[in-house]
Amino acid sequence: MHWPSLTHINLGSNNLSGEIPNSMGSLVALKALSLHNNSLYGDIPSSLQNCKVLGLINLSDNKFSGIIPRWIVERTSLIIIHLRSNKFMGDIPPQICQLSFLRVLDLANNSLSGTIPKCLNNISAMAGGRSRGHNDVLIAYYDYESYMESLILNIKGRDSKYKKILPYVRMIDLSSNNLSGSIPFEIFSLLGLQSLNLSHNHLTGMMSIEIGGMEYLESLDLSKNNISGEIPQTIANLTFLGVLNLSYNNLSGRIPSGTQIQTFSLLSFFGNAELCGAPLPKNCLGDEEDTQRPTGEGENKEYPEIVWFYIGMGSGFFVGLWGVCGCLFFNKAWRHTYYQYLDDIKDLAYVAIAIKLKWLHQKLGK
Repeated sequence: MHWPSLTHINLGSNNLSGEIPNSMGSLVALKALSLHNNSLYGDIPSSLQNCKVLGLINLSDNKFSGIIPRWIVERTSLIIIHLRSNKFMGDIPPQICQLSFLRVLDLANNSLSGTIPKCLNNISAMAGGRSRGHNDVLIAYYDYESYMESLILNIKGRDSKYKKILPYVRMIDLSSNNLSGSIPFEIFSLLGLQSLNLSHNHLTGMMSIEIGGMEYLESLDLSKNNISGEIPQTIANLTFLGVLNLSYNNLSGRIPSGTQIQTFSLLSFFGNAELCGAPLPKNCLGDEEDTQRPTGEGENKEYPEIVWFYIGMGSGFFVGLWGVCGCLFFNKAWRHTYYQYLDDIKDLAYVAIAIKLKWLHQKLGK
């Protein structure tokens, strides 16, 4: 390839197959490479390490395999690594902590193993504010127009396209791998993070109280791991948290109380046998409930307000329906009056339609 000035390549969502050609490494000015949603396979060619200013690599939804090359995580210019839904294996290289400008790290749905690097708090772009530096990776300006990169990211449990607000996104998704070991408490020091998904792994350990300082966090998914201990009370400080999933772990104790936490359904905490408190039906020891009631009394009172609401609504409907029908059935005068009223409505509708049709006929005849 002899395009020394080419800076952005986007061949995503085509029917491409085969391997990435080694000649792509000759594109020394390349800043963004997007080959997502194809049928490409094989290893990532080492020739790409010649692209010294590469800032975005999006190879998601392909069939790439092998380990994540060390040169990728040593490319300090990278701000986005999107390798989701491939067949990568091996560990997450600890050198990834050197990428101080990294904003998006999505390695979900691969076969990665080992532990999560403990040094992730060194990624300053996720640890601090909303710096918009290095945006020339996402936007290319030409003579009279511009080109803007976009990404499909799974945040808050759904795939969404991010384009104009992509420079502001901060997220880590390591879900659906074979990661093990404790969740490093350093990851809860990434105060600028908006989305953290570590679900569907084999992670252990406890949640750190430092999570309360992640003020920008909007989505947290730690479900289907082996996390134990109590949920830190500081999680109630996360006022922007819109999605929370801690289900199917080994969490115990009382669910923290707080305005934000109480808005989540019991599905957010389901599958933790030792958890108690709202919104779960299991009460904690010492709760001021009617714990002395006789056995069998109120076994179905987990949601009394909802039950009585539907009972009242159903009975009210039937009473009202049969009240009207009964009056018409037993009172002949009312029944005749009601039917006469319906006939009058029918006649009025017929006359109105006939007049309208005649008017249209005259209009069209002219």
